[in-house]
Amino acid sequence: MTKLLIVLLIGLCFEAAGVVGLSKGLKEIGEVEKVTVPEVWRIFKKGITNANILFGTFLETIFFGCLLYLMSQGTVSFVWPLTALGFVLTTIAAKFWLHEEVSLLRWGGVLLIVLGAGLITYSEKVLEAKPPQPAANHSTLPGGQ
Repeated sequence: MTKLLIVLLIGLCFEAAGVVGLSKGLKEIGEVEKVTVPEVWRIFKKGITNANILFGTFLETIFFGCLLYLMSQGTVSFVWPLTALGFVLTTIAAKFWLHEEVSLLRWGGVLLIVLGAGLITYSEKVLEAKPPQPAANHSTLPGGQ
């Protein structure tokens, strides 16, 4: 399980940096003024040539590769909720790299995410320590048939 957590943390670092890159790039290309085909095409062309968007997409792709590895090695109910720790790293990255203001209330939400991920990790350890229970025979016929 230690190996999974290390891969998860590495992947989440790539994800946080990728989200920051995407955010910077999207702010650089501007907003969609009207939802029309020419306007969407203009934004698309700017997006596929923006270095921050391309780099952010590359980092998100590395995260996705880590996620694929994690899903192949662990259970979905364990791995997927732990990806919520990415909110913590992304919030920290947004505060320091994008200089976003993060309120005390928002940090409280981040703390709740950390506590939830901790409960999930704890539940996995409890399951590993508990021996499997034999299946019960629920037959109502005499002789168990």
